[in-house]
This record gives sequence, C-alpha cells and structure tokens, in this order.
Amino acid sequence: MIVLAHGLSGRSDLPIPDWLFGWAAALVLAVSFFAFAALWQQPKLETARATARLRIPVLLGPLCGGTGVLLFAGLVYAGFAGTQVESLNVLPSFLYVFVWSALPLICALLGDVFRAFNPWAAVGRFSRWVQRRVLRRRPEAFFDYPERLGCWPAVVFPLMFGYLELISPHGRDPSVLAALMLAYAAVQLAGMSLFGVDRWLERGDAFGVYFAFFAKLAPLTVVGCRLATRLPLSGLTDVTWVHGTVFFVCAAIGVTAFDGAAEGGLWQSIAEPLASVGSDLGMSVVTSGRVVETLGLIAMVLLIAGFYRLGVEGMVSSHIDKPARELSRIFAPSLVPIMLAYVIAHYFSFIAFQGQALWPLLSDPLGDGSDLFGTAGAGVDYGWLSSAEIWYAQVAALVLGHAAGLAVAHDKALAVWGKAGDAVRSQLWMLVVMVGFTNLGLWLLSQANQ
Repeated sequence: MIVLAHGLSGRSDLPIPDWLFGWAAALVLAVSFFAFAALWQQPKLETARATARLRIPVLLGPLCGGTGVLLFAGLVYAGFAGTQVESLNVLPSFLYVFVWSALPLICALLGDVFRAFNPWAAVGRFSRWVQRRVLRRRPEAFFDYPERLGCWPAVVFPLMFGYLELISPHGRDPSVLAALMLAYAAVQLAGMSLFGVDRWLERGDAFGVYFAFFAKLAPLTVVGCRLATRLPLSGLTDVTWVHGTVFFVCAAIGVTAFDGAAEGGLWQSIAEPLASVGSDLGMSVVTSGRVVETLGLIAMVLLIAGFYRLGVEGMVSSHIDKPARELSRIFAPSLVPIMLAYVIAHYFSFIAFQGQALWPLLSDPLGDGSDLFGTAGAGVDYGWLSSAEIWYAQVAALVLGHAAGLAVAHDKALAVWGKAGDAVRSQLWMLVVMVGFTNLGLWLLSQANQ
C-alpha cells in the first residue's frame, strides 16, 4: 500500500538536543555574515555572465513540448479512467511527489526543466507557429497586459494549491485532480490568447513563475539556442520584480511553512478552540475545521510576508537612503534560496521514500493490474536512510539555504551602495531575518515529529 503522507520520521535517536541545532544554525549564519563582510568586497553575482557551451538541437524544444503534452494528457486520462483509490492511481503521487516536491530541486540543479516540458506553453507556441508559418499572419494579443496587474494572477496559485493539498477533502481524488488540471490548462490557454504567449507565461502561469524562481539558482541556463553555464545564484540578478512578485515568494514559503506547522501540537491547541467557536455559530465540525485551517494558511503567509517586511523596515530605520518598497524588491531575491530550503527540508523524507513509489505506479498508472515496465511489484525501501540522517540533511538544507540568501543579499547591497561598509550596515537586519527564518524552519521540523 502506497501512502500519500509526508513529514519527518521519528528523531528519538539524535545524539544532541534540538535546541542546540538552533543555536548552531544561528552561529553559522553569523559567521557567514561576517565572513562575507570581510572577504566579499565587490559584487560577484551581479557581474557574472553565462558562458555558452553546447548548441541545443532545433528539434529538442518541440520534442520536449510534445512530450509534456502527452504526459499531461496521460495523467488526465489516468485521473478519469483509472481507479479512484488515490494510493493506486499514478496522478496524485506524480503531482505531489514529483511536481510539487521534487521538481523544484531538479530545476535548482538543472535549470528551468518545467519550461521545456510545459504542456500549455507548447500548445501556445505551436499555435503561434501555425499563425506565422501556415496562415502567414502575425499573431497579436487582443489586449496589452496591464502592468499594474504584475504577477498577481499567479499569486492565487500557491494559496489554492496549499488549500488543495492541505485542507480540501478532495485534494487527492484522481478525478478531481484531473478536472482541475484541465481547468488550469484552459485558463492558461485563454490568458495566452488574450495577452500573448510570452507575456502571460511570465506573469500569469503560476506553475511557470514558481519553477522559474528555482531555475534562477541553477548553474545551467539557456542563452539563445545554447546551453550555458553560470555562477550559481547569479540568475537571481535577472529576475524582474513586478507588482505581486514579492508576495508570490512569501506565499510559496508560507504554504510550506503551514504544512509543517499543521502537523504539530501547537497548531492543534490553537485550531481546536477556534473550530469549537465555528461549531457554536452553527457550522458543522468538519466545515468549521476547514475554515480554521484556511485562516491558518492565510495567517502563515501573512506572517512570512510581515517578517520580511519587518527586516525591510529595519533597514529603513537604519538610515538607508531607499524607500521601503524599493528595498523590498531589491532584496527579494534573497528569499528564493529560502523558498528552496523550506521545500527540501520539509519534503526530503517524502521524496526519499514516496519517490520510490512512483516506479510501480508508472508501470500500473490506472491501478488495473497492468505492468508496463515490469516494476509494478516494486516496494519502498524505508531503511536506506535513518531518521538521524534525514534530520541532518534537513538542517543542512535550511542552514545552507539561508546562508545562500545572505550571500545574495550581500552581493546586491554591494551593487547598490558600492561601499562595503554601507553594504554591511544595510544587511544587519537581513541577518536577523535569516536567523529568524532558519529557526522557524527548525521549529517546523520539530513540530512535524510531535
């Protein structure tokens, strides 16, 4: 039986107490901060340039796009035609284990893999090609995309996906997921038709925006028609921060954070009294519980955004000669390594164990007893990683991710102010933010084990 659950396995065998990890993480970040101040005197990420290495075959793009369309169609078919037992149908596992949990790490290592296989992008680009080459007319958008709208259409996605994964009673029903996939694809096709393919993919395709952030961390990218290498993290200097972009990143972090907090005793002690209030107002117990969880999800997102804003206001109070809104956008790239750190820390054990369950499911995608690749009988090896090894990997991801965030912020400060002293002074509050985020992440991991 394949169980769609995630979190952290027991950590009773750890040789040192949890609180010591928090102090050690704070110390590592403090040492990193002062090391950057002493040794990193000139911008490195801002001045880094990608180096083209290999020419990408012209047919590779259409081939990847066509593969993405076929995979999307196959998953939708499995959702509707396959068994509705979620643990036996390939769709829920593929969506939550591979797409939501593992693909961010893949993009952070290899670049924007999702963009290459994006099914609705492939359809939109094919439609544009037909208009140019077959119909001999220039494809034009019906409307200019409103700049004030920024990427707010995409911001809805982390909240909706968080509700679907964590709160909705139908979040793992194969047929429901298949229907939602079709609805999302329809919205994307409509958006590309109205505002143009490229503009909508940059601002309105939430999946595309989400995975593109992780791809900015990667040492690989595409320049023209060539595969190129670059300094890791330097891709963050190319992000265009429009209206809603900062909140999008905070929302993505907040959803993962709430996923961890919801597994702990503290949240339960808060949620149960609030749910009883809803019951007193006439709601059913189930409905009241879902309302409270939804409010908790929103509150966590606002908490993350507020905590980052606190760091920005701290910089303003330190006589930094920039308005808060501008500082918020300038240093927002430092949040992206944190976003990846939270994903790895929270979903590491989920990927390590439930990722193995994808092999039998891919061999029997409909759950009807077929064995397409001879792996339908494969099991999950829960012994290849100990609970202590999982914990160390998660802590390492948090510390390294936040140290990377400090590095990005420090480099950006050097590029903006030029003088190392001014850059360091501006980043004292960012150090506080990073230490706070790290300890929040460690606390969330400890909550998952209660």
